[in-house]
Amino acid sequence: MINIDHIDRAEAMRYLSCRDESNSGVVAEYLDQCERLVLEALNPKYTYKYFPLDFCGEKPVLTDCPLSLEGKDIAAHLAGCRGVIILAATDGAGVDALIRQLQVENMAAAVIADALAGAAVEEILNKAEVEIKERYGNMYFTERYSPGYGDLPLNIQKTILNILDAQKRIGLCVGSGGLLTPIKSVTAFIGVSKNPLRKERCRCDSCNMRETCRYRKEGKSCGL
Repeated sequence: MINIDHIDRAEAMRYLSCRDESNSGVVAEYLDQCERLVLEALNPKYTYKYFPLDFCGEKPVLTDCPLSLEGKDIAAHLAGCRGVIILAATDGAGVDALIRQLQVENMAAAVIADALAGAAVEEILNKAEVEIKERYGNMYFTERYSPGYGDLPLNIQKTILNILDAQKRIGLCVGSGGLLTPIKSVTAFIGVSKNPLRKERCRCDSCNMRETCRYRKEGKSCGL
């Protein structure tokens, strides 16, 4: 069972494009209340599987796995790896319900709760990584890499959830356009290697979100 007893406010503030609580105005007023509500609604879960990895030319190929990893960016991210962890995590349906309720009652609180919920799912992923790294000790790992980063398409979400049996295990589904339900959910790949790995980052100019990304519009990076 996962225990999340606080949410990284700095991460939530980043989602809100606020540098700190002192300049956030109404945000500071609602932070304590919204964090409490999100924590009460939270039902954190994750699941993952490991697959051996090989390369056919420059294309990564997972052994005994129906998923095809398309695109040069995921290939570059997994360079030097001989295994991949496919991971999914979710805040749970209760958080979605909370945000919908707040959207009716108080839109400012809804926006802040949404940001806190986004930070919460990152914390769930971090806890999953701790378990993964303990389980596969003496190995090296890439950063997480999700569908929608670079040229890795969102339309692989359904296959990912089927591979992980995610609907049964953690209540995670996918709708049209590759959008996950509950909304505050993430799937990701983590490369595994016996040797040290060079850290790769997703470039803004190759990201699928580059035209609508609010960080890029402000001359910033999402940090992924």
